[in-house]
Amino acid sequence: MKIWVDADACPVVIKNILFKAADRTGLELTLVANQRMRVPSSPNIKTIQVGSGLDVADNEIVKRLSVGDLVITADIPLAAEVIEKGGHALDPRGELHSTENIRARLNIRDFMDNLRSSGIETGGPPALSQRDRKTFANRLDQLLSRECSN
Repeated sequence: MKIWVDADACPVVIKNILFKAADRTGLELTLVANQRMRVPSSPNIKTIQVGSGLDVADNEIVKRLSVGDLVITADIPLAAEVIEKGGHALDPRGELHSTENIRARLNIRDFMDNLRSSGIETGGPPALSQRDRKTFANRLDQLLSRECSN
């Protein structure tokens, strides 16, 4: 298993959790973004800088993804592609997307997008809370424990 991060929008606190997890488990962690990133010096952590543009980082992740890999993303369409390719998609708030729930998530995303495009203010997601961080860390540990025990 490799861990891929849709890094442009990933919160710093989540990246820090992932850096520690990569060092602890020895799993390869790759952050993909359209800008330069500073990461800790580690043989397990690397970055890929892609060109700017819509979905360029997402497309790079999908292209390199293998069955069973884990992708950290809040992007629902990317999560759907990851699941379709046999990967795991974990939201920075700790929600694990699956074949059972991704269709509903896509429908909600599309509905909200339609509201916004018709001029209705929907607001953004709430700030990442301490509980969100803990939920993410716990879910990540569950996934990595299962992987490392195989």
